[in-house]
Amino acid sequence: MHMVIESARLAASELFKPKFRSVLLKSVGLTILMFIAMWIVLEALFSTFLAPVLGPWPWVSTAIIWLMSAGLLVGAGFLLAPVTALIAGIFLDDVAEYVEREHYAADGPGTAMPIFPSIIYAVRFFLVVVAANLAALALVPFIGFGFAIFFVVNGYLLGREYFMFAAMRFRPEDEANHMRKARSTDILLAGMIIAAFMAVPILNLATPVFAAAMMVHIHKMLSGRQPVRTVSQHHA
Repeated sequence: MHMVIESARLAASELFKPKFRSVLLKSVGLTILMFIAMWIVLEALFSTFLAPVLGPWPWVSTAIIWLMSAGLLVGAGFLLAPVTALIAGIFLDDVAEYVEREHYAADGPGTAMPIFPSIIYAVRFFLVVVAANLAALALVPFIGFGFAIFFVVNGYLLGREYFMFAAMRFRPEDEANHMRKARSTDILLAGMIIAAFMAVPILNLATPVFAAAMMVHIHKMLSGRQPVRTVSQHHA
């Protein structure tokens, strides 16, 4: 328990450092650009294929444009954090390496996942989390513990995926998975802290950065390492 709380504290204390801000700004910026591109493509498709057909009824075209805009806006509101997490997955090795160098310099940094496997891993994680959230929310009308289920499901998934990300920088997948199962309670608790972080609007955009840093600390502590302050931290 103490290890998990200390890891969360260390991760939170670094959120506003330049390296973390850089990853967050790149992730949010690319997400916003993606939504803008989606709007441009949808508007172009509408203008090319539907608008000519609806020429005699301009009010229908206007209504469709308004509905399409509202739908995209609502969709962006729900998907901004998950899509940001998806894109941030490409940059999380930068976050992990920063934490490893700053707090565990004696061990050296881990090995980053190659770009294409990291993209596949991020997409898989995104799809699993979205599916789990939809399943958990679907249970709300039927049982009174939908909120708790939401946190447990997300805690398990977030804890598993982010811990595996941190551990596999130093260990083969089967060894990392064995370590995760051996300390499943600690990792579930850490995942639930990440889920609570993710539930806060605006703050949830920083979830991938916070989660990656937190799990690097947890993996290192489970490996018998303790974080140390380095001279470079004072200038970060």
